[in-house]
Amino acid sequence: MKNKIFKPTKGVSAGPSQRQLRAGELIRHALVDILREETLQDPALANISVTVTQVRMSPDLRHAICFVEPLGAGVMNIHVPEPSSPSRTSVVPGSPAEVVAGLNRVTKFLRGRLGHGLGMRFTPDLKFVHDESFDNAKRMDALFDNPKIQADLLPVEAKED
Repeated sequence: MKNKIFKPTKGVSAGPSQRQLRAGELIRHALVDILREETLQDPALANISVTVTQVRMSPDLRHAICFVEPLGAGVMNIHVPEPSSPSRTSVVPGSPAEVVAGLNRVTKFLRGRLGHGLGMRFTPDLKFVHDESFDNAKRMDALFDNPKIQADLLPVEAKED
């Protein structure tokens, strides 16, 4: 009897393949080099350093979602609600949303530069998204610094003393 290889059922994600992970890292390294060496012609990207934290590839390697974290003196973590609709936020100059919008405006240029440096059959479409993991980590640190939370985290023996 042949050994059957487990294959997940349709609709259940098994995570990215090694090919997707390898291609994502290749594109991430190439993007870091391009963003470090090139001067991008967008006012939102002036004097701002951008870190590419992760690139997630589609299974066919034709689309890439690039997670970025803007760094620099001009970056502000501010989101101002629009007066017309409280659920939407406007893009504030210098905010991470403005930097991501600027990167999405120069995707054609970045894609062209990537095509020259990659040894891939085709260059994927790029979409830039703000990586919120750093903001989440800050929120978690602030939460763990709260005295009420620290009291809940102490072992039972320490609470009795």
